[in-house]
Amino acid sequence: MRATLIRSAMSTSVGSQQQGVLRVGVIGLGIMGRTHIGAWNAAEADGLPCKVVAVADRNPASLTGEYTAAGNLDAQSKPQRLFDPAHVRTYTESADLLADAGVDVVSICTHTDTHVELASAALHAGKHVLLEKPVALAAADAQKVADAAAGSGKVCMVAMCMRFWPAWAWLKDKIDSGTYGRVTSAVFQRLASPPAWSKDFYHNTARSGGAAVDLHIHDTDFIRYCFGEPESVSATGTLHHLTTLYRYAHVPHVVAHGGWDYAQGFPFRMRYLVNFEAGTADFDITRTPPLLWHSGGKSETLDMGPHTGYDREVRHLIAHLRTGGPMHAGIVDAVRTSQLLEREIAQLR
Repeated sequence: MRATLIRSAMSTSVGSQQQGVLRVGVIGLGIMGRTHIGAWNAAEADGLPCKVVAVADRNPASLTGEYTAAGNLDAQSKPQRLFDPAHVRTYTESADLLADAGVDVVSICTHTDTHVELASAALHAGKHVLLEKPVALAAADAQKVADAAAGSGKVCMVAMCMRFWPAWAWLKDKIDSGTYGRVTSAVFQRLASPPAWSKDFYHNTARSGGAAVDLHIHDTDFIRYCFGEPESVSATGTLHHLTTLYRYAHVPHVVAHGGWDYAQGFPFRMRYLVNFEAGTADFDITRTPPLLWHSGGKSETLDMGPHTGYDREVRHLIAHLRTGGPMHAGIVDAVRTSQLLEREIAQLR
């Protein structure tokens, strides 16, 4: 363990962070842990009051601060350095980081089957939590985290990054505002080859839940976020590849199609096609530019700005903790998404 001097102390209650810097700890330095550190670092670089002060990972080799990115989104091949272990406290045990009084908020980026225990422990230790999705394989286990958050008085935000992804946030705004009229159909697609990293986890459905729980959950959650609870769902397929029809009285056609059973080398494909009365919103991550608006025989390119959903979710949590403003991805909401996903999975083979 390396220790540094703590320069500031602050209250951890919501709305009382205005006078200090949020001191961040990150547990789990795999792909998502490194992504969270990058997002916190970018927020600090833009002048937001946060700083990564501690990290934890059982693998000492991960505590050097250097990495090479991998994964579906924004992967880069060149090694990078996200933190300097001379100035960031490093732990091989998560319990030691949770006992660190100089940490205010914890990003938990470990495997799904550790989330309930770690998030509950962090909340009981007096830390706010940014918890990677999915919270758990079962909604009843996700509820345990919600109960822990309620009992602790701390905030638990779930990293449902698609709620904050620029083109998805734009879509949510257009649906809510009615700018283009009502939605007449919405189709979401998320397809990939099986994760080539952490195979002992991702390829074990008893731990990961397969594509249904780890991949398709993004679209299940976003559909709930946009349209509310469906009257019913019809799902077909397997845990590795499924299609779900969500029935709403106010939207005639809502479908999500997700799977990760494609051959290695198949490019990650993330897309939506949403028809409004006034035109069609068309996002395809494999295309440049990815977001188009089709209306009146013309296609318009829409620029979503520089920040990713990972950047925006961190900034949303900072704003919530500083001002007590709205929370768009709280643990109670995540429990409801888990409940909806269970309704889908119950129909699969």
